[in-house]
Amino acid sequence: MFLFSLLGLVSLTSAKDVIRKDDLETFMKNPLYVVLDNNPMSEWSLKIREAVEKGWTLTKYQFINDTEFEKLRGDMDKSFLVRIQIRFPDDKVRAFYSFMTFTNGAAVKEVADMPEVCSLPLGYDAVNQDSWSYKLLGFVRFAQNHIKLIYDNPTLISSNPLDYYNRNIPDLKDKEIWMVEKDIAPDMRAIAKIRDAYKGVVRIVKPEDIENAIAEKKDNVVYLHKVGPEGTRMQARIYKTLIGAADDRIYYFDYHMMSKSKGDGFIKKDFKRISKR
Repeated sequence: MFLFSLLGLVSLTSAKDVIRKDDLETFMKNPLYVVLDNNPMSEWSLKIREAVEKGWTLTKYQFINDTEFEKLRGDMDKSFLVRIQIRFPDDKVRAFYSFMTFTNGAAVKEVADMPEVCSLPLGYDAVNQDSWSYKLLGFVRFAQNHIKLIYDNPTLISSNPLDYYNRNIPDLKDKEIWMVEKDIAPDMRAIAKIRDAYKGVVRIVKPEDIENAIAEKKDNVVYLHKVGPEGTRMQARIYKTLIGAADDRIYYFDYHMMSKSKGDGFIKKDFKRISKR
């Protein structure tokens, strides 16, 4: 099932091995084909091109569009960075999510069956792309580091990446956490409530502040990436990831199912959890 073939953040919820070392070796020797929308002026096309040009150094790369991807994706001597739409078939709410996915070529009928190397959730598919596009440089650099990490340390393939990354929580004590207000659960947006739950430094900033921090590799900044419905009707999984603006590593990852008691964003439980050092 496609859900369990994801090695990236979604697979943090699964203990099942989802990738082989052979897949990593293939990826490392292949050129990376970065798939843009057929519309070259779309938010994805513009931002992912810029992010790859500035941040990707692991392999050679070139840009193609959706139409070219359909012609080339069966070639096993090629690897791809592509944005895809997925849903979790066991979820009660049939929400669709947009993922940034690194995959090897394979002559299979469905894109979902291609051998994946790393995937990151960008946002609900119905949410405007500018909700996450300003963080793409950070995502590209993280994915690059993650792929190299598991390539150099194949024993991590069979471990739980959630445990591996969440062990970085204690290092947050030396960082400022930057969050966009809409990415915090509505009942936690008051500064007083945040400070009551978390004694570290949290700054409420604008998206461009985070974009600049990533570009400038601000060493003291960790930023929140939240995946949620943001006013759309599909209300299901809320992913919450804290990523270093300079070192591009995950300091915290979790998700919850949205409900009346658990809103769209970083909730009180998250603040409490990152307080444990």
